Amino acid sequence: MHPTHVPIRVATGAYILNSGLTKLKADEEAQEQMHGWASGVYPVFKDMKAGDFTKLLGYGEIGLGAMLLLPTVPSAVAGSALAAFGAGLMGMYLKTPSMTLEDGIRPSPEGVATAKDAWLVGAGLTLAMQSFLSGTKHAARSVADGVTGAASSVAHGVGGAVTGAVGSASSSASGGVKGLLSSAQHAREDLADALSDLADAMVRR
Repeated sequence: MHPTHVPIRVATGAYILNSGLTKLKADEEAQEQMHGWASGVYPVFKDMKAGDFTKLLGYGEIGLGAMLLLPTVPSAVAGSALAAFGAGLMGMYLKTPSMTLEDGIRPSPEGVATAKDAWLVGAGLTLAMQSFLSGTKHAARSVADGVTGAASSVAHGVGGAVTGAVGSASSSASGGVKGLLSSAQHAREDLADALSDLADAMVRR
C-alpha cells in the first residue's frame, strides 16, 4: 500500500466495515426495506429472503471493508472492488424515482443520503487509477533501462570490433610497408652487384 493511499483506504474501509456489521444486526423491518429497495432495481434478488439478502450484503461490506484496511491487499484490487460497490449503490439511487428530482440526477430530500455514495465510486477509481498508472510508469522505466543497457552493450561491441579491425588493418598495413621497403633494399643491392660485374667485364676487355 502506498503511503498516500492510507487516509482514503482507512476512511472508506472503516465506514464500510461498520456498515456491514450494522446490517447483520438489522431487525426484520429494516431487512424488508433493504431487500425491497434492492430487488426493485436488481430483479436477481427478488427470490431471495429478506434476511438472507441482508446477511449477504452485510458480509459483503465486511469483506470489502477488511480488504481496504488490510495493507497487503493492492490498492488496484481494493480500489476496483470499492468502485464496483459504489456503482451498485449509485445504480439503485438513479433507478429509484423517489430518490431524484425531475432531471433524474439531482437528489431529492429522500435521496440525499444515498447520493453521497458517489464518493465511494470516486475514491475507488482514484485508488485503482493511481495504482495502474504507477505500475505502468514502473514497467516503462524498466523497459527503458533495458533498452538503454542493450544499446550500450551494442555500442561497446561495435566500438570494440571497429577498434580491433582498425588495429588489425594498421598492423597489416605496417607489415606490408616494411615488406616493400625490404624488397626495395634487396633490389637495390642486386642492381649494384649487377653494375659492378658489368664494369669488371668491360675493364677486362
